[in-house]
Amino acid sequence: MVTANPYTAQGQYTALRFANEVINKGHQLKRIFFYADGVLIASRLNCPPSDEINLTKAWAKLAIEKDVELTVCVTAALKRGIVNQAEADRNALTGENLDPAFEISGLGQLTEAMLESDKLITFG
Repeated sequence: MVTANPYTAQGQYTALRFANEVINKGHQLKRIFFYADGVLIASRLNCPPSDEINLTKAWAKLAIEKDVELTVCVTAALKRGIVNQAEADRNALTGENLDPAFEISGLGQLTEAMLESDKLITFG
């Protein structure tokens, strides 16, 4: 679970490096759950300066190449203006900004992952 703000704390980058290392060592990583300010990573409109890593794209690359689900808490996302088309329609918003590598879901996805996993590691 990642709760760290992507561009004001080190937690997102540390979580990304950890996830890559876990997979490279042969362990299975099914899902990363983003919660609280961690959901800010899921905006496709993130545009960091060119001398900084684009964490949104780095997470997307991990998801695509390593078949890892990137799940964003719907409540935390809506509070922070991160929406997919379904939530934009439901809430009468003029657009969506969820990066296609991420999916919006509820805490049930976190609970399911916890039940199916050996460990839950939180990066804040």
